[in-house]
Amino acid sequence: MTLVGIVAVILALGVASRVLADRLRIPSVLFLILAGILIGPEGIGIVSQETFGGGLSAIVGVSVAIILFEGGYHLHLGKLRESPTALLRLTTVGAAITWLGTAAAVVVFLETSVDVGLLVGALLIATGPTVIGPILQVVTVRDHVIAVLEGEGVINDVTAAILVVVVFEVLIAGDGSWPSLVGYFLQRLGIGLGFGAIVAAGVWLLLTRGNLAPSNGPLHARLIVLAGIVVAYAGAETIASETGIAAAAMAGFALGNIDLPHHEDVIDFLDDLSVVVLSFVFVALAALIDFADIFRLGVAGLVIVVAITLVLRPAVIYLSTTAERFTHNERLFLSAVGPRGIIPASVATLFAVELQILGRPQEAQLLAGTVFLIIFATVVLQAGLAPQIANYLEVSPMRTLIIGGGRVGLSLAERLEQDGENVLLVDNDPDAVEKARKRGLRAIEGDGTDADVLERAGVADAKTVIATSPDDDVNLLVCQLSKTTFGVEKIASRVNQPDNVDAFESLGVRAIDLSMATAWSLENVLERPSLSAWMNELGRTGDVQEIEVTAGDLVGKSIAEVNAEIPDGCIVGLLTHDDGSTEVPTGDHELRDGDRVTFLGQTDAVDRAVKRFHPHD
Repeated sequence: MTLVGIVAVILALGVASRVLADRLRIPSVLFLILAGILIGPEGIGIVSQETFGGGLSAIVGVSVAIILFEGGYHLHLGKLRESPTALLRLTTVGAAITWLGTAAAVVVFLETSVDVGLLVGALLIATGPTVIGPILQVVTVRDHVIAVLEGEGVINDVTAAILVVVVFEVLIAGDGSWPSLVGYFLQRLGIGLGFGAIVAAGVWLLLTRGNLAPSNGPLHARLIVLAGIVVAYAGAETIASETGIAAAAMAGFALGNIDLPHHEDVIDFLDDLSVVVLSFVFVALAALIDFADIFRLGVAGLVIVVAITLVLRPAVIYLSTTAERFTHNERLFLSAVGPRGIIPASVATLFAVELQILGRPQEAQLLAGTVFLIIFATVVLQAGLAPQIANYLEVSPMRTLIIGGGRVGLSLAERLEQDGENVLLVDNDPDAVEKARKRGLRAIEGDGTDADVLERAGVADAKTVIATSPDDDVNLLVCQLSKTTFGVEKIASRVNQPDNVDAFESLGVRAIDLSMATAWSLENVLERPSLSAWMNELGRTGDVQEIEVTAGDLVGKSIAEVNAEIPDGCIVGLLTHDDGSTEVPTGDHELRDGDRVTFLGQTDAVDRAVKRFHPHD
């Protein structure tokens, strides 16, 4: 088969893998690696080491640069602030523990040299957006978990790519000096980050000061960004090898955190581009897996997999997430999901060849076999089973759908996001969707009265549907579909005409009469100004949260005992009974199963009180 034909087959398999993965709600990397094995030497054999000649490393390098640029572009400072301490530990101390721990396991169980052990350990630091991104497309977790996974993926990919080159040049082919290793690492990291920042500044100047024609602005923005990625990667690589990935990631991070013209067009372009290159590269590299090298490791190889996945990864996660707001199950999820991706695969192939050139063929086979075994095992077990792991550990918050992205829907979405809800906004106006996304909200374009659109939005698994459009007919149809077709239990709706309230309530919908709600708010402003001002600050300085009394350590307790256990700055403000009646409880009131307790107070104190009794909320 010709090279063009092989490329066509790889792309076709990559796209098919993505479509199949989206349909089955399984991370696409699982299908990509299986597709690669199918066409590789272990399968039908149309792709081999010789297929691309010396051009594969350049193709992979540019492709990884695009993927890391896109990962950095999505890595907003606000997201990193979700869990800054955990992320810092994970990418510094955690990376060091992973490197040295993996190296120790390889040296002990595979009986190889320390320098080769350190080379393998450096490769396996990386997780990367190539494997984390597809997982997060099908697994919903809270923002602080997303921040850790995405931040670790981008940062540790850069660390691994540079560290493995430095380890090879200094410890294997060089003088073996540890001070030299540290110096070369910092030098290369500085070159990559510095050059990436310079390229980002140049792209920003071109887009903001280049007087681009308005009619072709989005097109030019996409082309300039693409050129910037290639220039960042190639320019840094020209200065020092394996610094291009750091430059691309830095350029993406810098541009993603400034006000860039045609931001949404650039995001859409990067998303599409990364899907194509990810599909191609993962299939192409998976085709190079040599199972003979893997089987040659024997039982020792399986011990290495266990050491990395069941010992080192959990240890690093638990050390990194202390004193943070991660629940025990979220820590378990992070421990169970750390698949390795393209960086180890691509660089392992390169340095296996380098070791053979140095006359160390057995160590070259050990390097390739160990790295590909870890990649294969973690992609199949961790990436492939990530949705099941998340469901078992109950770390996926159920979704709240808001149908209608106008002023009411947008404001409500922002407030619910502040309360930690998993919100998705649906609107058929592309401008409303773009506005929501610019505010950091998840939004899709579509008609909320269309059952297919609601299904695509995940209504079947939603805990709440809220209709907020200015059209009562639209809202009523949304509520009917959600209730009767998809069985959503908790449904609320904005009602614009007071005469329509009965129609909504007859469906069991919580109807919010817009005129009455406005009148009630105005009354509060006039008659209870302090309460009104405090209510407007909910989610920032103050908060109100309600939980159901189902936990064993709440049933039978008095309100006085509960107040003694919750943090200062928070009280039990209201108590709601099974029959729907609500009262301000006395201290000696005893809680019963099915009661609902409302905590009121400072935001942090209320959050800790809720987690004290309902740790998964």
